Amino acid sequence: MQDNIHNLTRSTDDVVIVGGGLAGLFCALKLAPRPVTLISAAPLGQGASSAWAQGGIAAAVAEGDTPEAHAADTIAVGGGLVDKAVALGIAREAAPRIHDLLAYGVPFDRDLEGKLAVGREAAHSARRIVHVRGDGAGAAIIAALSEAVRRTPSIRLIEGLVAEALLTEDCAVAGLQLREAGNAAAPPILLATRAVVLATGGIGHLYAVTTNPTEASGSGLAIAARAGAVIADPEFVQFHPTAIMAGRDPAPLATEALRGEGATLINGDGERFMLARHPLAELAPRDIVARGVFAEIAAGRGAFLDARQALGTRFADKFPTVHASCIAAGIDPATQAIPIAPAAHYHMGGIAVDERGRSSIDGLWAGGEVSSTGAHGANRLASNSLLEAVVYAARIADEIAGRAIPSPARLPDALVTSRGSTPDAAAVKQLRTMMSAHVGVIRNRDGLAEAVRSFAAVERGPASIALRNMAASALLVAASAWRRRESRGAHFRSDHPADVPTLAQRTMTTLTEAREIAESLSERQLPRTARPMIA
Repeated sequence: MQDNIHNLTRSTDDVVIVGGGLAGLFCALKLAPRPVTLISAAPLGQGASSAWAQGGIAAAVAEGDTPEAHAADTIAVGGGLVDKAVALGIAREAAPRIHDLLAYGVPFDRDLEGKLAVGREAAHSARRIVHVRGDGAGAAIIAALSEAVRRTPSIRLIEGLVAEALLTEDCAVAGLQLREAGNAAAPPILLATRAVVLATGGIGHLYAVTTNPTEASGSGLAIAARAGAVIADPEFVQFHPTAIMAGRDPAPLATEALRGEGATLINGDGERFMLARHPLAELAPRDIVARGVFAEIAAGRGAFLDARQALGTRFADKFPTVHASCIAAGIDPATQAIPIAPAAHYHMGGIAVDERGRSSIDGLWAGGEVSSTGAHGANRLASNSLLEAVVYAARIADEIAGRAIPSPARLPDALVTSRGSTPDAAAVKQLRTMMSAHVGVIRNRDGLAEAVRSFAAVERGPASIALRNMAASALLVAASAWRRRESRGAHFRSDHPADVPTLAQRTMTTLTEAREIAESLSERQLPRTARPMIA
């Protein structure tokens, strides 16, 4: 049921879900017939990273495959930080969640016998990725769930609002501060509620090169962190190694499934450069492939995805989404190698949640990319993100269904956190450039320190609340990356290139701790005569 922004009740007993991607939609449907208010910044089907997912969903549904094998692959890729119980639990819930999606109308590909067709992707030991028309799983899933949401009477859908602050009292959720998307001059809307599910997506758009939509700017992570929520593993950002360099922002993605079908990675000299870097070559874990691609570009040789021999004229039919992106950029992938570069793709970190999706703030749950469950560790296994989103969305719904949510109190106007204004375009560009330069594929102490100081200055400054939220999320990532003096999974430091066994543990931090790191680094920058004297 669609509702007008201006008819939004300022106090509600509904469960309020923020985010119109896979986790938000699935959770709303699973909560039916319990009343739900679903708030989406963009119209449903737009602005969600899950709608752009090309790979599919990993699930041990094929004969001979097992959830235990799936969990083992997840653990092997995660750099020693995967919560084994979480990984196994998610793998075991994969099949029923796939059947839920089928019931909602998702047209997963099937083989000639009518069974679910499965493909293989990097670091999986078996073919276990369910797709829709090769590379259209995300769009098909979001389309089917959006239609189901629109026809569910218990779901009140509000499109066009951005959550810019989470309001709390006594360490519990009290409400949300919202504003019309794209209208910074509009007055803030205060919504009193005792139950909020954040499903706002990731942080990709904090980087200059990303595969994520504009809405993935870390807003959910920031508002939870500002409210005091514990944040887990923020330093671990996965860079997809094969974004298509076509001059577009966000960059279109060349799905990993292309390499699963035999496409190779070559440099400008036509050499396959991954053969010397890893036994699995093009199908090595994403962090290794991303660094390989990055190194070729940094050396001036360029990097390309070559599907001419593996697919040739079958490219358009097999991977229509990628084919369309290439053609739009003037590239015929059947006869030309595709220019590529690593791009910010997925955030393994996020709001720390338990096995039921509960955060450290009472009344706040988080699901999908904005959360951190422990399933991905330091490096996400391909196509596990959509699976995690539906598994935890269902768990959150089950958890809330068994709870009595107290009626909200009226919110005092004093809880309004900041005036709105349009983020300065130059400041946003500078933040994104600094994230890519210093908190990207390869990091080092000095670059991270510079980034931490810069983001902290913006986060505590007079900028718009939207820009301050971006800076808060950027600060969390940079400060944790500065503090982790090793290389592990997707986090690579050139000044600490080896992993340190004693650091094989997850990061649990807060925005307060990130600010303290920034203050300590700023003090180190002071001239000796300017430093405060100690009595």
